[in-house]
Amino acid sequence: MSLQEKFDNSVIRRQDRLLAFERTEFLLKQGEYGFLALGGDGGYGIPVNFALVNDIIYIHCAPEGEKIHRVSQDSRASFCIVGHTRPIGEKFTTEYESVLVKGSIHIVSNDDKRKNALRAIISKYSPNHIEAGEKAIERSFHRTAILALQIEHISAKSKVVNL
Repeated sequence: MSLQEKFDNSVIRRQDRLLAFERTEFLLKQGEYGFLALGGDGGYGIPVNFALVNDIIYIHCAPEGEKIHRVSQDSRASFCIVGHTRPIGEKFTTEYESVLVKGSIHIVSNDDKRKNALRAIISKYSPNHIEAGEKAIERSFHRTAILALQIEHISAKSKVVNL
């Protein structure tokens, strides 16, 4: 199923604030960081770097720690990307755009898939340093885990304030 087929803004209460799919897709591909929310033990959320490949969001982390612990407890996850924001003090509001993804998350065990995910992250954040990135992958591969968030649902909204 394509990203567009997973895009469903019918769940947005304020239908006047829908974000177009094209901008949603841009934020999924180019957003600087996202907030990963995991369940288990009262919930946990953390900002992370990420890369989108097809309909999977890849996130790198240490092979042990809170994210790994929670993913092993509960495969449900949500992920939020915030694009443009601008507080409008005199109107007591904020212009914004955001994307919310829901899906299942797992630890990637296949070494080729892990390396490809790291390459996608390097291509996104360090496109002028691919060769050095390959060396970094080899140096740090043993101490890097990859999480794969399989997108099941996408919704997005925005608010534009006309002054």
